[in-house]
Amino acid sequence: MKTIAFLPLLLITLNASAQQYVEISDIQRLKMLEKPASGAEVVLDTDTYNEIDDQFALVYALLSGENFKLKAVYAAPFSNNRADTPKKGMELSYEEIQRIMGKMGVRNRGMAFKGSTRYLTDKMSPESSPATKDLIKRALIHSPEDPLYVIAVGAITNVANAILLKPEITRNIVVIWLGGNAHFWPDTREFNLSQDKVAANVIFDSGVPFVQYPCMGVVSQFTTTVPEMERYLKDRNEISDYLLTIFKDYHKDHFAWSKVLWDMTAVTYMINRSWTPSQIVHAPRVSDFDTYSFDNNRHLIRMVYHVRRDPVLRDFFTKLQKFKKDE
Repeated sequence: MKTIAFLPLLLITLNASAQQYVEISDIQRLKMLEKPASGAEVVLDTDTYNEIDDQFALVYALLSGENFKLKAVYAAPFSNNRADTPKKGMELSYEEIQRIMGKMGVRNRGMAFKGSTRYLTDKMSPESSPATKDLIKRALIHSPEDPLYVIAVGAITNVANAILLKPEITRNIVVIWLGGNAHFWPDTREFNLSQDKVAANVIFDSGVPFVQYPCMGVVSQFTTTVPEMERYLKDRNEISDYLLTIFKDYHKDHFAWSKVLWDMTAVTYMINRSWTPSQIVHAPRVSDFDTYSFDNNRHLIRMVYHVRRDPVLRDFFTKLQKFKKDE
């Protein structure tokens, strides 16, 4: 009886929460969620020092210039055993972005931007940062016909702040987020989403054309092992040796051990969508109980439901083995 009584109130809350954002028709939204055009412009939002998968994602994005144009990289906040505050996490991520670019000989160091120093506590107090300013600036020169693709693989704080500061950018961007769990999963206790639930609901409520890469139940199958990493990365070049080192150092016991490289999968949306098949669903919302709330009157998003591991790693290893650093 309590559940039945709660649902009407929940639906009213869900519908009301979306009214403050810029309206986008379902037709326009679905059109923007079609296959990206070759050479589309992309920005990557990453908590690069959180663990090790972000480094793989950043390298993959930098190696994929034949597929899309990476224009900027934003440092996202995080807090865990590597950083005691979100500000510290963001700063460490910014340093790691610079380190990766240096090892790859990327000359345009000005493409990296510091992001938010705190998580969102409410929608009325968004934080402006170099990352949000750059995202807004880039989004405003794009259009629904030629959107800017925002690949986010950490707490989605930077992107949510940009949307709150300039809601009209939702018409010109497509957000691709590695965050949350599969919609059938019993909870939403996933690192990226749990770091900033307010920001997650800003994205789910905003109506922005949105692609979700759920973690547990979907991307959790994207695993690899030390023997495979050694076979394809060892002694290839400076950046491959760096990736191998951080992969091996992440876990002391390598016996029967595998590691999920979560964030790499989101990059594949811009390369080959058949590697991560998806479906159109109604946007959920994150409840106060760490679960999804659903309402079929909500706008539509694209949700990935499977990851084809082998072609993704084959593409990554091939690009990395061909890579030569510009001196």
